[in-house]
Amino acid sequence: MDGQASVSALVSKAAEDGMKAIALTDHGNMMGIKEFFDTCKKKGVKPIMGVEAYVAERTIADRSDKVLDRSGRHLILLAKNKTGYRNLLKLTSIASVEGFFYRPRIDKQLLEKHHEGLIVTSACLGGEVPRKIMNNDLDGARQAILWYKDIFGEDYYLELQRHPSEDPRMRELVYDEQVRVNEQLLMLSKELGVKVVAANDVHFADAKMAEAHDIMICMNTGKDQEDESRMRYTRQEWFKTTEEMNRLFADVPEALLSTQEIAEKVEAFELNSGPIMPLFPIPEDFGTWEGYKTQFTEDDLKQEFGPERYESLGGDYDHLLRVKLEADYLEHLTYKGAKKFYGDPLPDHVKERIDFELETVKTMGFPGYFLIVQDFINAARDMGVLVGPGRGSAAGSAVAYCVGITSVDPIKYDLLFERFLNPDRISMPDVDIDFDDDGRALVLDWVAQKYGKDKVAHICTLGTMAAKSAIKDVGRVLRLPLSETDRISKLIPEKPGTKLANAFREVISLEKEKGSVDLALVHIEKKLSEARNGGKDKEAARMEMLQIFAREIIKGRMEEDGKLLKTLELACDLEGSIRQTGVHACGVLIGRDPLDEHIPLMPAKEANLLVTQYDGTLVESIGLLKMDFLGLKTLSIIKEALEPSNFPKAWMWTWSRFRMMTKKPFSCSVREKPPPFSSLSRPV
Repeated sequence: MDGQASVSALVSKAAEDGMKAIALTDHGNMMGIKEFFDTCKKKGVKPIMGVEAYVAERTIADRSDKVLDRSGRHLILLAKNKTGYRNLLKLTSIASVEGFFYRPRIDKQLLEKHHEGLIVTSACLGGEVPRKIMNNDLDGARQAILWYKDIFGEDYYLELQRHPSEDPRMRELVYDEQVRVNEQLLMLSKELGVKVVAANDVHFADAKMAEAHDIMICMNTGKDQEDESRMRYTRQEWFKTTEEMNRLFADVPEALLSTQEIAEKVEAFELNSGPIMPLFPIPEDFGTWEGYKTQFTEDDLKQEFGPERYESLGGDYDHLLRVKLEADYLEHLTYKGAKKFYGDPLPDHVKERIDFELETVKTMGFPGYFLIVQDFINAARDMGVLVGPGRGSAAGSAVAYCVGITSVDPIKYDLLFERFLNPDRISMPDVDIDFDDDGRALVLDWVAQKYGKDKVAHICTLGTMAAKSAIKDVGRVLRLPLSETDRISKLIPEKPGTKLANAFREVISLEKEKGSVDLALVHIEKKLSEARNGGKDKEAARMEMLQIFAREIIKGRMEEDGKLLKTLELACDLEGSIRQTGVHACGVLIGRDPLDEHIPLMPAKEANLLVTQYDGTLVESIGLLKMDFLGLKTLSIIKEALEPSNFPKAWMWTWSRFRMMTKKPFSCSVREKPPPFSSLSRPV
């Protein structure tokens, strides 16, 4: 992770600069793409979704040569249309799952197979063509260009970069090489009829963030800033404005025009989708989709769903016929369970409640959801897994109770169904399911077997740098004494959500406004007192942070401690930066199709299933079904406590329905009167 700029900062700058389009190409992954797409839509900028891929020197199967096979030649891939986006998903997923060797890699065979809908550029100095030029292999560069041109045609471009570093070392290592490579690329462009395009590596949003980016690279590589052998950048990798790029490439106007050409080639397409529900296998002796097609016409469905709901659910006859089949089977299972719990015939008020819920579930298009959930919950019970009684709004559903999803009778306890599903607020149902810790893994394996391992995945999380860790990590890189970083970090309040929130620059701004940092501190303390007295907790928290920074700035200046001042400044810049990825504690996706047709995937060390590259806040808008499988230690303890009692299995696994149990099994452990407290606490 070598990019410091946030997606919102980049897109906001593009919008402010009047850019019509912006591309995002992270190294080897697509983790930021969905957030990028959503942010671009809000800002009115065309999103160009891509990836800077690593192309293996040989094939992704070759891993024998650590020098040759670990490197990977850089290549920019951009989605020209929806087909190109799907090919990006495939290539990125394959790179992470099958091709990973130090880096996620693809190869030319995969590019040839999944080339449709992609725009490609030759990338930076790490690309195949620039490398061959730097190695004085012009014939090799020529052959590589012709290979890409043969596959991608006019959608292949030669990329020109210019990073005129002020650091003599980086100028020699990077900029001088760029000048030499660009000269040959321009020559080969004319010779082979391949257009050039102007580009700039972007790792931070503004030039002033160069040092913060430098510190972040040190953090991620475990180096400190004074280490001569550490990784360095040219400090020219900020997101340049249109004017800056025009000035940088004024002598190559055709390269600037190509950026516009690429933007115009990219089609607008949508990533978001309605629910893409997995197909629940309904027993054929109950009914089939083909059989229903002969029984029910489109007019029949319109009458049953109502014209308005029919259209709002997509107006697709084939899809809604499937919804009807699932709804009818759900009704069958619900009434089967209802007779068991409420008797036969059912009381009128029970039947009325169940019919209302079933109609709501059907007209919202979610019967498949209920069928899938009841299926794996009942399978869990059959496997001896302890399942929770239900939590949250799902406990208000009589249908969920009747099919075994929950164990709480919502009619008996007068719980509201509308808190769970409401036709006026269309959203996917959300049932949190509790399993005992060990049983959770068994259930996940069962689901993966039933629906296909390629259709089930964990959800990734992105770990960001918090306030205290920002202080500590920046201090370590700058070699600020450990005692100082500990002292400062302990000043940061322990309250959840505490942020530095650009406190350093805010204090400096107040210093300019008030005339001195001491007067700024007086102003801050006055505002802090007012906020506390007025019960304004958020404002008080902000003023507390400004107070801490003002005092530390005064201390740093008095002691002429430049490292302390720099730590305060850069910690604010780096707070919130993504540090690592993880696996969501309970979130799981279940897809109708292989998930890499909808979302990029990657492996994770601590997970048997694959993991999404989009985090949990973004996956549902794509239409994918998200389930929460929670492993509870409490259930594991209860399970352990029940096992020695030799309860009948039917009782043991329906432990939450206490009415099914008699007092007899508990008689050995329950007394009429508890012993005195003193006897319980007497030392042994």
